[in-house]
Amino acid sequence: MPPSMTESSANKLINGDVCHRTANGKKSSGRNGFVKNHCLFQQPQQKKYRRPSEKNNHVVRNTSLYNRPFVEQFEETPLLVAVLTYVGYGILTIFGYLRDFLRNWGVENCHVARERDEQKDFVPLYQDFENFYTRNLYMRIRDNWNRPICSVPGAKMDLVERTSKDYNWTFEHTGKVVKDVINMGSYNYLGFAENTGSCADNATGSTHKYGVGVGSTRSEMGNLDIHEELEQLVARFLGVESSMAFGMGFATNSMNIPALAGKGCLILSDELNHASLALGARLSGATIRVFKHNNMVSLEKLLRDAIVHGQPRTHRPWKKMLILVEGIYSMEGSIVRLPEVIALKKHYKAYLYLDEAHSIGALGPRGGGVVDYFGLDPKDVDIMMGTFTKSFGAAGGYIGGKRELIDYLRSHSHSSIYATAMSPPVSQQIITSMKIIMGEDNTTLGAERLKQLSENTTYFRRKLREMGFIIYGNNDSPVVPMMLYMPAKIGAFGREMLKRNIGTVVVGFPATPIIESRARFCVSAAHTRDMLDTALEAISEVGDVLQLKYSRHHDFPSSLDPWSSAESLLLEPSHVKPSCHITN
Repeated sequence: MPPSMTESSANKLINGDVCHRTANGKKSSGRNGFVKNHCLFQQPQQKKYRRPSEKNNHVVRNTSLYNRPFVEQFEETPLLVAVLTYVGYGILTIFGYLRDFLRNWGVENCHVARERDEQKDFVPLYQDFENFYTRNLYMRIRDNWNRPICSVPGAKMDLVERTSKDYNWTFEHTGKVVKDVINMGSYNYLGFAENTGSCADNATGSTHKYGVGVGSTRSEMGNLDIHEELEQLVARFLGVESSMAFGMGFATNSMNIPALAGKGCLILSDELNHASLALGARLSGATIRVFKHNNMVSLEKLLRDAIVHGQPRTHRPWKKMLILVEGIYSMEGSIVRLPEVIALKKHYKAYLYLDEAHSIGALGPRGGGVVDYFGLDPKDVDIMMGTFTKSFGAAGGYIGGKRELIDYLRSHSHSSIYATAMSPPVSQQIITSMKIIMGEDNTTLGAERLKQLSENTTYFRRKLREMGFIIYGNNDSPVVPMMLYMPAKIGAFGREMLKRNIGTVVVGFPATPIIESRARFCVSAAHTRDMLDTALEAISEVGDVLQLKYSRHHDFPSSLDPWSSAESLLLEPSHVKPSCHITN
């Protein structure tokens, strides 16, 4: 380890200047609309390199930390698009206040929950701004979310058709089913969300043997032999001494972090960490400091300041410093710079908590997640967390690490002591799918799915870039965010895609920065090339209609108008066929 990690971060660890964030998004590289690409590659010398297929890549060769190319792309929001997006939200806000005025005078009906007149002197139950946003903006495009699915959410799915007669405040089912919708939204990375095959058969057998529910916690009467088999298998899959399984992925973070940190401890959290990590950090009572996304200079500065200054007021040393990061960030599609994080945590004697919810099973030659992806030693990660809800087609989460850590959590974790044990058929689903990935089923099905996922991810990302769309994230990430920007295009994109039988996820403020609304695609090994080509053709058609091809490789749309951008939200959407939002 070099004597100065500051110098190392700037010159050797490839600092965040390559992917530097501002409050509104990505750092500009000199002019608006310019792409911030960066690639780390193992070579004996450090110098800039320009890949033939990627323009304006910032490539730094590093011999000690990275053993494979590491390419991510974050193109800055074009200035005109940013301005028009703000103008669009401004117009919608003005019309929202106008409609509130009409509601107060009884001209328009108000369906949203609000304070009673006799309770105005009490502490308000509802936040005014949140209610304003919900009733005046969200409701206009609410048909894009929570659509009921009536089949297995695999590569294709069936949706229950619904309509609204009161502008998305309530929905009615028509009795019809939209068949064979290509599912580009579920986290079904390896295609194990299925009702046929060995996973379904074994889960059925487990149901006959154990039943569906356990009716007790693990520490009382709910500890089954299948649970212990699962934990031993997970530990072997991760390459750690021991592991522990939980029935809910969100609670795996939110209920275990308080058991690992408390008052007098310091938690260093990535600014884009999942809500479960943020909640767990808050519940712990520890001091929380946030560093810029994937920015090692920002992280190192916080570590150095923590050591130099200690705790506030007393300046005593921190009892513990815990770094919280994710493997794949589900809204950005970026992969954590794990080799650099490990180097920093070793140098400054901190602990590392790695959330592999989206990366476990989806990255690495053996499906072992981001640790496997970079070829690192699992022992360098103190707490390895992940979920079974994505690549394994099941539910729940796990924590892996040293045996002492797991023994401690068994007696101190709220998820262990108070939560009901995992359902037996869910446990069996995880066991079967994990053995397939590991090749312990005596087939090559796991290796084939891992290879197919990698090929599908590369193909889908390359095609979107060639079409001129702005996409975020790492080249190897199966999470593919495509930028929409303007508020009206959130609802319009989802609706137009469903008309073409493609199910998508659309995301906007407050889940993303206000000028960074996006569609998020999740690539699966279950997708065939024909399915991807059909989805890409639909995306291209909708992109032309909505003028979404903002990338610098194509001409910028000349007919953007803030009034037309807000039009589909200002008008009642009753004439538009509702779209879908798929969540698992």
